Amino acid sequence: MNPETAQVTRQGNRDENQDRVRIVGSAPRVLLTVADGMGGHAGGALAAQTAVETLVRAFQNDDRPDPAEFLRRSIVDAHHAVVALGAYLDPEVRPRTTITACLVTASMVRWAHVGDSRVYLIRDHKVLERTRDHSAVEILAQQGLLEDVDLASHPLHNFVDQCLGGKSDLPTITISDARPLLAGDVVLLCSDGFWSPLEGEQLTQALGDTLTLQAALESLALQAELRSTPTSDNVTAAALRWRD
Repeated sequence: MNPETAQVTRQGNRDENQDRVRIVGSAPRVLLTVADGMGGHAGGALAAQTAVETLVRAFQNDDRPDPAEFLRRSIVDAHHAVVALGAYLDPEVRPRTTITACLVTASMVRWAHVGDSRVYLIRDHKVLERTRDHSAVEILAQQGLLEDVDLASHPLHNFVDQCLGGKSDLPTITISDARPLLAGDVVLLCSDGFWSPLEGEQLTQALGDTLTLQAALESLALQAELRSTPTSDNVTAAALRWRD
């Protein structure tokens, strides 16, 4: 049991990198998390940092968490922490962030998300599963009114309807069922600046070939940035390749 992990973040053409990424732990327990501070709101970077630190601290303080309960509880705690952060900023603001988190225990994986940062499970050069964004365009896609390939170019693609922070009301937290990991599987977490410029086949081919995971992520992040220049968003991803 020897999972390979990697992470990358690029600022893109933005004045500040408001994304945050962390990977902690080692086999058989690993936590990956990516947060995308919402740039249209003050304190986005602090919101993302606070959310990620809350999840990491919860992971480090809980040796044998039930995966689903851990993800739910730690994301709820992260939401409250981001809401509380706003009260301490001067002037008082309502910082917001998306969050994705993935917990690997033994050879099983479970993930959760709020917002439009994504988790992909890739097997045999195909996307086996991906999270469904909490966004206006995702609703249109689920209603059959929009194709997946058109999500990133739609005028409403930046409208996220669930996030951590802002109002004190709890956001919708989507938690997956447990999934078994097979040899060669890749779990990818990424902000919208990473996934939106790239075609699905690019992701699966790059992450499924013989490159190291770190080299593959760095190559994909650079492609995503260049494809979006001169208006590139922050570009961030974390990944785990299962080797058993």
